[in-house]
Amino acid sequence: MEQIELCDNGPLVSPVIYSFWRWMEDPEGVSLKSIEKKINTCIDLGINTFDHADVYGNYQVEELFGKAIQQKSFKREDVVLSTKCGMNLVDKARPDYRVTHYDSSHDHIVKSVKQSLKNLKTDYIDILLLHQPDPLMDADETASALTGLVNEGLVRYVGVANFTVHQHHLLASRLAIPIVTNHIELNLLNTKAITDGTIDFIKQQYSRPLAWAPLAGGRLLDEKDASSLIVRNTLKRIAKKYEINEEQLAIAWLLKLGALPIVGTNSVQRIKNATSAIDVELDRQDWFEIYFSAIN
Repeated sequence: MEQIELCDNGPLVSPVIYSFWRWMEDPEGVSLKSIEKKINTCIDLGINTFDHADVYGNYQVEELFGKAIQQKSFKREDVVLSTKCGMNLVDKARPDYRVTHYDSSHDHIVKSVKQSLKNLKTDYIDILLLHQPDPLMDADETASALTGLVNEGLVRYVGVANFTVHQHHLLASRLAIPIVTNHIELNLLNTKAITDGTIDFIKQQYSRPLAWAPLAGGRLLDEKDASSLIVRNTLKRIAKKYEINEEQLAIAWLLKLGALPIVGTNSVQRIKNATSAIDVELDRQDWFEIYFSAIN
């Protein structure tokens, strides 16, 4: 799998990204052995980019991944690590949190990054994302924290997650360094980013959107989900033309849009389906037929 630039002069990433946000649901169990197996499976398939957040897996997954790095079955420099900060979840690991809240303050960002570096057993984070828009954000303070981390070499690139165009633009207006991406929900059951200007603004910055929940959390393939019936039947019909399944076609649809799907499945076969979708040359008219079946 050929790596591509996430943005102009930005990091080289795999067109499909693997996320550990569902790691606690892995049927093989949550262990160092299972996470190391999943990492090496992804690398063998050409996935070099891994999506984390400090909160994933009840604040446990970063540390487990860091232990896998220490096993040295793969080289740190061969993978791209993305993690997020700023979302604070109520959890026994964080007894001071009474309610879920967001924090984009200078001190919280710096403290979170240093903890993630410790957890991941690495000297730098390739891509740091702000996990959620913070209504109380002081854009100058947030920008100062992000810039300082980049200047210190602790973070190489910065991005955002789930930001609107205006929120994205506000933070960018305070930064001299680029925001390399926006990590957004995007799939055939949630296409609003196409029409509300989000994708256009990301592309205007010469970057690519990261699409989380590319299969709408599995709803797109769920035969019992009435809301996805029309688009699912369209995918089934068009997939036969390409001799692939509807899952591969849904991923290929995102790739043709210029989005990079973030795959969170614990199924190796589904990871293979996602990576094989890169080779699908989807016809423009087929892309629009699928799109119109989703929005009409």
